[in-house]
Amino acid sequence: MKEFLILIRGGQEKYNTVSPSDMQKHMEHWQQWMGGLAKEDQLVGGQPLLNEGCTMTEGGKKITDRPFAEGKELVGGYLLIKADSADHATDIAKGCPSFEYDCSLEIREIAPME
Repeated sequence: MKEFLILIRGGQEKYNTVSPSDMQKHMEHWQQWMGGLAKEDQLVGGQPLLNEGCTMTEGGKKITDRPFAEGKELVGGYLLIKADSADHATDIAKGCPSFEYDCSLEIREIAPME
């Protein structure tokens, strides 16, 4: 199997306006989805990301104390998964609970280092 990175972008605007009970339901959906991936041995790892961070440019000479992207382009989390192909990885990603909050996903195959 190949490994793929799924970058989860956006969705924070809508997510920040939900009720605590809706947030709990969303987290349960995540637990179920990731549990299913783990059971199928498709989950390598993944975590949400905090908004705080920095962006380095100019060969590390310029550091800006925030992520460079904003709004719908802000990366809110990532997953590492195993799949047979890019199409298989895309099919897996279609179940991502973050779509409930209007996110977008970027799916990239990880190049093997040999």
